[in-house]
Amino acid sequence: MSDTPIDLDALRQRIDSLDNDILRLISERAQAAQQVAQVKSAEDPKAVFYRPEREAQVLRRIMELNPGPLDSEEMARLFREIMSACLALEQPVKVAYLGPEGTFTQQAALKHFGDSAVSLPMAAIDEVFREVEAGAANYGVVPVENSTEGVINHTLDSFVDSSIRICGEVVLRIHHHLLVSSNTRQDKVSRIYSHPQSFAQCRKWLDAHYPGAERVPVASNAEAAKLIKTEWHSAAIAGDMAAKLYDLERIAEKIEDRPDNSTRFLVIGNQDVPLSGDDKTSIVVAMRNQPGALHDLLEPFHRHQIDLTRLETRPSRSGVWNYVFFIDFKGHRDEPQVAAVLEEVQLRAAELKVLGSYPAGVL
Repeated sequence: MSDTPIDLDALRQRIDSLDNDILRLISERAQAAQQVAQVKSAEDPKAVFYRPEREAQVLRRIMELNPGPLDSEEMARLFREIMSACLALEQPVKVAYLGPEGTFTQQAALKHFGDSAVSLPMAAIDEVFREVEAGAANYGVVPVENSTEGVINHTLDSFVDSSIRICGEVVLRIHHHLLVSSNTRQDKVSRIYSHPQSFAQCRKWLDAHYPGAERVPVASNAEAAKLIKTEWHSAAIAGDMAAKLYDLERIAEKIEDRPDNSTRFLVIGNQDVPLSGDDKTSIVVAMRNQPGALHDLLEPFHRHQIDLTRLETRPSRSGVWNYVFFIDFKGHRDEPQVAAVLEEVQLRAAELKVLGSYPAGVL
Protein backbone atom coordinates (compact mmCIF):
# COMPACT_ATOMS: atom_id res chain seq x y z
CA MET A 1 0.00 0.00 0.00
CA SER A 2 1.33 3.44 -0.93
CA ASP A 3 2.22 5.86 1.89
CA THR A 4 1.40 8.83 -0.34
CA PRO A 5 -1.45 10.79 1.31
CA ILE A 6 -4.67 11.13 -0.72
CA ASP A 7 -5.28 14.73 -1.73
CA LEU A 8 -9.07 15.10 -1.31
CA ASP A 9 -9.18 18.50 -3.00
CA ALA A 10 -7.34 17.13 -6.02
CA LEU A 11 -9.80 14.22 -6.26
CA ARG A 12 -12.76 16.61 -6.13
CA GLN A 13 -11.22 18.75 -8.86
CA ARG A 14 -10.73 15.57 -10.92
CA ILE A 15 -14.41 14.63 -10.44
CA ASP A 16 -15.51 18.16 -11.40
CA SER A 17 -13.44 17.93 -14.58
CA LEU A 18 -14.93 14.51 -15.42
CA ASP A 19 -18.44 15.83 -14.78
CA ASN A 20 -17.77 18.63 -17.25
CA ASP A 21 -16.66 16.06 -19.84
CA ILE A 22 -19.73 13.90 -19.21
CA LEU A 23 -22.03 16.93 -19.53
CA ARG A 24 -20.43 17.96 -22.82
CA LEU A 25 -20.61 14.45 -24.29
CA ILE A 26 -24.24 13.90 -23.28
CA SER A 27 -25.13 17.23 -24.87
CA GLU A 28 -23.32 16.24 -28.06
CA ARG A 29 -25.20 12.93 -28.09
CA ALA A 30 -28.52 14.75 -27.67
CA GLN A 31 -27.66 17.05 -30.57
CA ALA A 32 -26.81 14.03 -32.72
CA ALA A 33 -30.18 12.49 -31.79
CA GLN A 34 -31.93 15.65 -32.94
CA GLN A 35 -30.07 15.47 -36.25
CA VAL A 36 -31.15 11.84 -36.66
CA ALA A 37 -34.76 12.95 -36.15
CA GLN A 38 -34.40 15.64 -38.81
CA VAL A 39 -32.95 13.18 -41.34
CA LYS A 40 -35.64 10.57 -40.63
CA SER A 41 -38.47 13.11 -40.84
CA ALA A 42 -37.14 14.45 -44.15
CA GLU A 43 -37.05 10.94 -45.61
CA ASP A 44 -40.37 9.78 -44.16
CA PRO A 45 -42.93 11.96 -42.30
CA LYS A 46 -44.20 8.78 -40.58
CA ALA A 47 -40.75 7.56 -39.57
CA VAL A 48 -40.40 5.36 -36.49
CA PHE A 49 -37.91 6.86 -34.06
CA TYR A 50 -37.75 4.13 -31.44
CA ARG A 51 -35.93 1.06 -32.76
CA PRO A 52 -36.03 -1.88 -30.31
CA GLU A 53 -33.31 -3.83 -32.08
CA ARG A 54 -30.97 -0.83 -32.20
CA GLU A 55 -31.43 -0.07 -28.50
CA ALA A 56 -30.79 -3.70 -27.57
CA GLN A 57 -27.60 -3.73 -29.64
CA VAL A 58 -26.34 -0.53 -27.99
CA LEU A 59 -27.03 -1.79 -24.47
CA ARG A 60 -25.39 -5.15 -25.13
CA ARG A 61 -22.33 -3.38 -26.51
CA ILE A 62 -22.12 -1.14 -23.43
CA MET A 63 -22.29 -4.16 -21.13
CA GLU A 64 -19.58 -5.96 -23.11
CA LEU A 65 -17.25 -2.94 -23.08
CA ASN A 66 -17.88 -1.92 -19.46
CA PRO A 67 -14.50 -1.91 -17.62
CA GLY A 68 -16.03 -1.47 -14.14
CA PRO A 69 -16.08 -0.75 -11.26
CA LEU A 70 -19.81 -0.17 -11.90
CA ASP A 71 -21.79 -3.35 -12.53
CA SER A 72 -22.56 -3.92 -16.23
CA GLU A 73 -26.33 -3.85 -15.66
CA GLU A 74 -26.04 -0.63 -13.68
CA MET A 75 -24.00 0.91 -16.50
CA ALA A 76 -26.60 -0.23 -19.04
CA ARG A 77 -29.40 1.34 -16.95
CA LEU A 78 -27.54 4.66 -16.97
CA PHE A 79 -27.22 4.52 -20.74
CA ARG A 80 -30.87 3.57 -21.12
CA GLU A 81 -31.86 6.77 -19.29
CA ILE A 82 -29.56 8.80 -21.54
CA MET A 83 -31.08 7.14 -24.60
CA SER A 84 -34.60 7.69 -23.23
CA ALA A 85 -33.97 11.40 -22.71
CA CYS A 86 -32.40 11.77 -26.17
CA LEU A 87 -35.31 9.90 -27.79
CA ALA A 88 -37.75 12.27 -26.08
CA LEU A 89 -36.06 15.12 -28.00
CA GLU A 90 -36.84 13.30 -31.25
CA GLN A 91 -40.35 12.14 -30.40
CA PRO A 92 -41.68 11.28 -26.91
CA VAL A 93 -42.67 7.61 -26.70
CA LYS A 94 -46.18 6.99 -25.36
CA VAL A 95 -46.46 3.70 -23.51
CA ALA A 96 -49.76 2.22 -22.29
CA TYR A 97 -49.54 -0.17 -19.37
CA LEU A 98 -51.78 -2.10 -16.99
CA GLY A 99 -52.45 0.48 -14.30
CA PRO A 100 -53.08 2.24 -12.07
CA GLU A 101 -49.95 4.24 -11.26
CA GLY A 102 -47.49 2.46 -9.01
CA THR A 103 -47.95 -1.07 -10.38
CA PHE A 104 -45.16 -3.46 -11.24
CA THR A 105 -46.25 -3.13 -14.89
CA GLN A 106 -45.48 0.60 -14.81
CA GLN A 107 -42.14 -0.22 -13.22
CA ALA A 108 -41.45 -2.65 -16.07
CA ALA A 109 -42.46 -0.03 -18.65
CA LEU A 110 -40.06 2.53 -17.20
CA LYS A 111 -37.31 -0.07 -16.88
CA HIS A 112 -37.62 -0.78 -20.61
CA PHE A 113 -38.27 2.71 -22.00
CA GLY A 114 -36.66 4.92 -19.35
CA ASP A 115 -38.18 7.67 -17.25
CA SER A 116 -38.53 10.05 -20.20
CA ALA A 117 -41.27 7.91 -21.75
CA VAL A 118 -44.87 9.07 -21.32
CA SER A 119 -46.62 6.26 -19.43
CA LEU A 120 -50.40 5.90 -19.77
CA PRO A 121 -52.23 3.73 -17.18
CA MET A 122 -55.03 1.49 -18.47
CA ALA A 123 -57.66 -0.30 -16.38
CA ALA A 124 -57.37 -3.68 -18.12
CA ILE A 125 -55.05 -5.70 -20.37
CA ASP A 126 -57.42 -5.55 -23.34
CA GLU A 127 -57.50 -1.75 -23.00
CA VAL A 128 -53.71 -1.70 -23.40
CA PHE A 129 -54.11 -3.68 -26.64
CA ARG A 130 -56.87 -1.34 -27.91
CA GLU A 131 -54.86 1.78 -27.10
CA VAL A 132 -51.89 0.52 -29.13
CA GLU A 133 -54.05 -0.77 -32.00
CA ALA A 134 -55.76 2.62 -32.24
CA GLY A 135 -52.44 4.45 -32.35
CA ALA A 136 -53.15 6.42 -29.16
CA ALA A 137 -50.01 4.82 -27.67
CA ASN A 138 -46.85 3.82 -29.51
CA TYR A 139 -46.34 0.75 -27.37
CA GLY A 140 -47.93 -1.19 -24.55
CA VAL A 141 -46.54 -3.26 -21.68
CA VAL A 142 -48.49 -6.23 -20.31
CA PRO A 143 -47.57 -9.05 -17.89
CA VAL A 144 -47.39 -12.52 -19.42
CA GLU A 145 -45.98 -14.89 -16.79
CA ASN A 146 -44.73 -15.06 -13.21
CA SER A 147 -42.06 -17.48 -12.06
CA THR A 148 -44.17 -18.49 -9.06
CA GLU A 149 -47.78 -18.29 -10.24
CA GLY A 150 -47.38 -19.10 -13.93
CA VAL A 151 -48.89 -17.63 -17.09
CA ILE A 152 -51.35 -14.71 -17.26
CA ASN A 153 -54.03 -16.19 -19.48
CA HIS A 154 -55.78 -12.89 -20.19
CA THR A 155 -52.67 -11.63 -21.97
CA LEU A 156 -52.33 -14.77 -24.09
CA ASP A 157 -56.01 -14.68 -25.05
CA SER A 158 -55.74 -11.03 -26.10
CA PHE A 159 -53.21 -11.97 -28.80
CA VAL A 160 -55.51 -14.45 -30.55
CA ASP A 161 -57.83 -11.89 -32.13
CA SER A 162 -55.41 -8.97 -32.27
CA SER A 163 -53.10 -7.73 -35.03
CA ILE A 164 -50.66 -6.43 -32.39
CA ARG A 165 -47.06 -7.69 -32.53
CA ILE A 166 -44.61 -8.38 -29.74
CA CYS A 167 -41.70 -5.91 -29.94
CA GLY A 168 -39.74 -6.74 -26.81
CA GLU A 169 -39.71 -8.31 -23.36
CA VAL A 170 -38.88 -7.15 -19.84
CA VAL A 171 -38.10 -9.39 -16.89
CA LEU A 172 -38.63 -7.68 -13.55
CA ARG A 173 -37.50 -9.09 -10.21
CA ILE A 174 -40.56 -8.77 -7.97
CA HIS A 175 -40.02 -7.69 -4.37
CA HIS A 176 -43.08 -7.36 -2.13
CA HIS A 177 -43.09 -5.21 1.00
CA LEU A 178 -45.59 -4.84 3.80
CA LEU A 179 -46.57 -1.18 3.79
CA VAL A 180 -48.36 1.04 6.29
CA SER A 181 -49.37 4.70 6.31
CA SER A 182 -48.67 7.34 8.93
CA ASN A 183 -52.19 6.66 10.31
CA THR A 184 -51.62 2.94 10.82
CA ARG A 185 -51.37 1.49 14.31
CA GLN A 186 -48.76 -1.10 13.48
CA ASP A 187 -49.55 -3.32 16.49
CA LYS A 188 -53.25 -3.46 15.51
CA VAL A 189 -53.07 -4.50 11.85
CA SER A 190 -56.07 -6.75 11.21
CA ARG A 191 -56.60 -6.29 7.46
CA ILE A 192 -54.15 -6.58 4.55
CA TYR A 193 -54.90 -5.48 0.99
CA SER A 194 -53.15 -6.75 -2.12
CA HIS A 195 -53.54 -8.29 -5.56
CA PRO A 196 -54.47 -12.01 -5.45
CA GLN A 197 -51.18 -13.02 -7.08
CA SER A 198 -49.21 -11.10 -4.46
CA PHE A 199 -51.08 -12.89 -1.70
CA ALA A 200 -50.17 -16.17 -3.37
CA GLN A 201 -46.52 -15.17 -3.67
CA CYS A 202 -46.34 -14.18 0.03
CA ARG A 203 -48.58 -16.89 1.49
CA LYS A 204 -46.03 -18.55 3.79
CA TRP A 205 -44.76 -15.25 5.18
CA LEU A 206 -48.30 -14.06 5.92
CA ASP A 207 -49.21 -17.36 7.58
CA ALA A 208 -46.19 -17.00 9.85
CA HIS A 209 -46.46 -13.31 10.72
CA TYR A 210 -50.13 -12.29 10.27
CA PRO A 211 -52.15 -15.53 10.45
CA GLY A 212 -55.25 -13.80 11.85
CA ALA A 213 -55.31 -10.79 9.53
CA GLU A 214 -58.08 -10.57 6.92
CA ARG A 215 -56.65 -10.75 3.41
CA VAL A 216 -58.63 -8.53 1.05
CA PRO A 217 -57.91 -8.99 -2.68
CA VAL A 218 -58.06 -5.88 -4.89
CA ALA A 219 -57.41 -5.16 -8.57
CA SER A 220 -53.80 -4.04 -8.11
CA ASN A 221 -51.11 -3.50 -5.50
CA ALA A 222 -51.23 0.22 -6.22
CA GLU A 223 -54.94 0.25 -5.32
CA ALA A 224 -54.07 -1.60 -2.11
CA ALA A 225 -51.48 1.05 -1.25
CA LYS A 226 -54.00 3.80 -1.87
CA LEU A 227 -56.71 2.19 0.27
CA ILE A 228 -54.72 2.04 3.49
CA LYS A 229 -54.21 5.81 3.58
CA THR A 230 -57.66 6.16 5.16
CA GLU A 231 -57.64 3.14 7.50
CA TRP A 232 -55.80 2.90 10.81
CA HIS A 233 -55.83 -0.91 11.10
CA SER A 234 -54.80 -1.87 7.55
CA ALA A 235 -51.59 -2.68 5.67
CA ALA A 236 -50.84 -3.35 2.02
CA ILE A 237 -48.52 -5.61 0.07
CA ALA A 238 -46.92 -3.69 -2.78
CA GLY A 239 -43.60 -2.72 -4.35
CA ASP A 240 -41.18 0.18 -4.18
CA MET A 241 -43.00 2.34 -6.73
CA ALA A 242 -46.32 2.19 -4.88
CA ALA A 243 -44.58 2.88 -1.57
CA LYS A 244 -42.95 5.99 -2.99
CA LEU A 245 -46.04 7.19 -4.87
CA TYR A 246 -48.32 7.00 -1.80
CA ASP A 247 -45.68 7.93 0.80
CA LEU A 248 -45.89 4.66 2.75
CA GLU A 249 -43.52 3.07 5.25
CA ARG A 250 -42.07 -0.40 4.72
CA ILE A 251 -42.37 -2.34 7.99
CA ALA A 252 -41.24 -5.60 6.37
CA GLU A 253 -39.19 -5.89 3.18
CA LYS A 254 -38.97 -8.63 0.54
CA ILE A 255 -41.66 -10.81 2.05
CA GLU A 256 -42.12 -12.95 -1.08
CA ASP A 257 -41.76 -16.66 -0.35
CA ARG A 258 -39.30 -17.24 -3.20
CA PRO A 259 -36.28 -14.92 -3.49
CA ASP A 260 -36.10 -15.51 -7.25
CA ASN A 261 -39.69 -14.31 -7.78
CA SER A 262 -39.87 -12.49 -11.13
CA THR A 263 -42.45 -11.51 -13.73
CA ARG A 264 -41.99 -11.38 -17.49
CA PHE A 265 -43.69 -8.58 -19.39
CA LEU A 266 -44.19 -8.19 -23.13
CA VAL A 267 -43.78 -4.96 -25.07
CA ILE A 268 -46.44 -4.75 -27.78
CA GLY A 269 -46.62 -2.49 -30.83
CA ASN A 270 -47.66 -2.23 -34.46
CA GLN A 271 -44.37 -2.85 -36.25
CA ASP A 272 -42.16 -5.82 -37.04
CA VAL A 273 -38.73 -5.68 -35.40
CA PRO A 274 -35.59 -6.50 -37.45
CA LEU A 275 -32.82 -8.81 -36.28
CA SER A 276 -30.86 -7.65 -33.24
CA GLY A 277 -28.44 -10.58 -32.97
CA ASP A 278 -30.04 -12.16 -29.88
CA ASP A 279 -33.76 -12.61 -30.48
CA LYS A 280 -36.85 -14.56 -29.55
CA THR A 281 -39.94 -15.42 -31.57
CA SER A 282 -43.45 -16.03 -30.22
CA ILE A 283 -46.15 -17.90 -32.14
CA VAL A 284 -49.65 -19.23 -31.53
CA VAL A 285 -50.59 -22.51 -33.22
CA ALA A 286 -53.96 -24.25 -33.53
CA MET A 287 -53.76 -28.03 -33.97
CA ARG A 288 -56.43 -30.54 -34.93
CA ASN A 289 -57.54 -33.00 -32.27
CA GLN A 290 -55.73 -36.10 -33.41
CA PRO A 291 -53.16 -38.55 -31.96
CA GLY A 292 -49.59 -37.24 -32.12
CA ALA A 293 -50.59 -33.63 -32.71
CA LEU A 294 -48.18 -32.23 -30.13
CA HIS A 295 -45.34 -34.44 -31.42
CA ASP A 296 -45.98 -33.26 -34.99
CA LEU A 297 -45.87 -29.67 -33.79
CA LEU A 298 -42.62 -29.94 -31.82
CA GLU A 299 -40.64 -32.32 -34.04
CA PRO A 300 -39.38 -29.65 -36.51
CA PHE A 301 -38.00 -27.57 -33.61
CA HIS A 302 -36.06 -30.59 -32.32
CA ARG A 303 -34.73 -31.52 -35.74
CA HIS A 304 -33.54 -27.98 -36.51
CA GLN A 305 -32.16 -27.58 -32.95
CA ILE A 306 -34.32 -24.57 -32.13
CA ASP A 307 -34.42 -23.93 -28.38
CA LEU A 308 -37.97 -23.66 -27.00
CA THR A 309 -38.23 -21.31 -24.00
CA ARG A 310 -41.95 -21.60 -23.25
CA LEU A 311 -44.92 -23.77 -24.26
CA GLU A 312 -48.44 -23.05 -23.03
CA THR A 313 -51.73 -24.73 -23.94
CA ARG A 314 -55.01 -22.84 -24.00
CA PRO A 315 -58.53 -24.04 -24.82
CA SER A 316 -59.70 -22.81 -28.20
CA ARG A 317 -62.29 -20.06 -27.87
CA SER A 318 -63.61 -20.67 -31.39
CA GLY A 319 -64.54 -24.26 -30.72
CA VAL A 320 -63.16 -25.30 -34.13
CA TRP A 321 -59.84 -26.61 -32.81
CA ASN A 322 -59.34 -28.21 -29.41
CA TYR A 323 -55.73 -27.19 -28.84
CA VAL A 324 -54.13 -23.78 -29.07
CA PHE A 325 -50.41 -23.62 -28.26
CA PHE A 326 -48.41 -20.51 -27.39
CA ILE A 327 -44.73 -21.11 -28.07
CA ASP A 328 -41.65 -18.96 -27.44
CA PHE A 329 -38.31 -19.97 -28.90
CA LYS A 330 -34.86 -18.54 -29.53
CA GLY A 331 -34.18 -17.01 -32.92
CA HIS A 332 -35.69 -14.52 -35.36
CA ARG A 333 -38.25 -15.30 -38.06
CA ASP A 334 -35.89 -13.82 -40.69
CA GLU A 335 -33.14 -16.34 -39.88
CA PRO A 336 -33.13 -19.19 -42.44
CA GLN A 337 -33.28 -21.96 -39.85
CA VAL A 338 -36.25 -20.38 -38.06
CA ALA A 339 -38.00 -19.64 -41.35
CA ALA A 340 -37.65 -23.32 -42.31
CA VAL A 341 -39.22 -24.45 -39.03
CA LEU A 342 -42.13 -22.02 -39.38
CA GLU A 343 -42.77 -23.26 -42.90
CA GLU A 344 -42.96 -26.87 -41.69
CA VAL A 345 -45.21 -25.96 -38.76
CA GLN A 346 -47.49 -24.05 -41.13
CA LEU A 347 -48.01 -27.23 -43.17
CA ARG A 348 -48.81 -29.34 -40.09
CA ALA A 349 -50.99 -26.88 -38.18
CA ALA A 350 -54.60 -25.92 -38.66
CA GLU A 351 -53.53 -22.32 -38.12
CA LEU A 352 -50.25 -20.52 -37.38
CA LYS A 353 -49.84 -16.92 -36.27
CA VAL A 354 -46.46 -15.31 -35.66
CA LEU A 355 -46.91 -12.89 -32.78
CA GLY A 356 -43.49 -11.32 -33.31
CA SER A 357 -39.74 -11.65 -33.33
CA TYR A 358 -38.03 -9.33 -30.88
CA PRO A 359 -34.78 -8.74 -28.92
CA ALA A 360 -34.31 -10.94 -25.88
CA GLY A 361 -34.48 -8.87 -22.70
CA VAL A 362 -31.17 -7.13 -21.99
CA LEU A 363 -31.80 -5.91 -18.43
